[in-house]
Amino acid sequence: MKKPIVPTNEDARLESLFSYDVLDTLPEEEYDAITKIASEICDTPIALISLVDPERQWFKSHHGLDSNQTSRDVAFCAHAINQPDELFIIPDASKDERFFDNPITKGDPNVIFYAGAPLNTADGNTLGTLCVIDNKPRKNLTQGQQDSLKALAKQVMVLLELRKKNAKLKKANKEVLRLNDQLNHFAYRLTHDLKTPIRGINSLIDFLKEDYNTIFKDSKAKEWIDLISSRAVYMDTLIEEILAYTKVTNEEIKFSKFNIKELIETISNNSDIDYPFNIEMIGMDKIIEHSKIGLVQVFQNLISNSKKFNNKEKCIIKIKMDVTNDSYNFTFEDNGPGIPEKYWEKIFVMFETLDDANAENTGIGLATVRSIVQRLGGNIVLENKKVDESGVCFKFNIAIKNLNN
Repeated sequence: MKKPIVPTNEDARLESLFSYDVLDTLPEEEYDAITKIASEICDTPIALISLVDPERQWFKSHHGLDSNQTSRDVAFCAHAINQPDELFIIPDASKDERFFDNPITKGDPNVIFYAGAPLNTADGNTLGTLCVIDNKPRKNLTQGQQDSLKALAKQVMVLLELRKKNAKLKKANKEVLRLNDQLNHFAYRLTHDLKTPIRGINSLIDFLKEDYNTIFKDSKAKEWIDLISSRAVYMDTLIEEILAYTKVTNEEIKFSKFNIKELIETISNNSDIDYPFNIEMIGMDKIIEHSKIGLVQVFQNLISNSKKFNNKEKCIIKIKMDVTNDSYNFTFEDNGPGIPEKYWEKIFVMFETLDDANAENTGIGLATVRSIVQRLGGNIVLENKKVDESGVCFKFNIAIKNLNN
């Protein structure tokens, strides 16, 4: 028996093999399907996807064979990797000087006929073979069988490349999530630590207004104190909204049963914006099972925005819900000034505000809304209302079953 020659590019070949992180992984249907097809096309009892590492050949798939590896010294595939540009075919191993006394030829699994198609990477390294094996001699494979074996070997490489890309993507996603968690934690800590001094400023301003009101009355100082007060209130609002955003984008989603109409009524009754308004609800008197805190945040932000920016004598809000097999679908409309179409995407971006927006707008509310809706397995968009109607029209859906899980 002649031992296989080690390829001249062995170091690069092994580095390439290890980069796929496939050795000793569990069986997978996609690979097993290829060996089954190869066995049937070539009419052989055994078909293997064999990968050659420093000490052994390991089978990612082994159709017709119980073992999942052999020593490299006895491996036919270890010979085949030295012929990367063609099929390696042994018609009768019992009469071949390289294999006639090979243990796997003389004994189980009795390899007599062998045909292996190389598994070549794009950079010219041969990882192993897709091979078919018979326990009786054969003259050769037909041309059609040879072409099919080569084509199936290329499909194995497609699967291996896909595996590598998915692994890289998973690693990149994991890093993005880690960095995002760090950023959210930083934002939470920063804003939390800013709350105390900002509220201290508010208290000092209230103290000045109350105890020195006669001194500041009808003076320029009163204007400055009022300006400082409004800026401090804005900062406090900004901090609260950042805290809310980091909280809802990181907390575990918890489901409970509740009446969605009653939820909207509770939100509207506890609104802190003093502006006349009315909410019309269609199809909302239903019990649903979903994230109550998530929907509170969504509707609280939408209702607050509608009241805050309304330019009519009375703010009219219409909310409609319908249910499909996989989602709850909502339409939210108001009679305010509306939002120009060029801003439809911008308004959902953190800290983005419209060019002519209210100076007190933080640009966080709708970013929070989109983040929550997406976490609940849905999406939110703006749509045009009828030509003769003013106001906004948000349409969003949330999954009945949490698609993120």
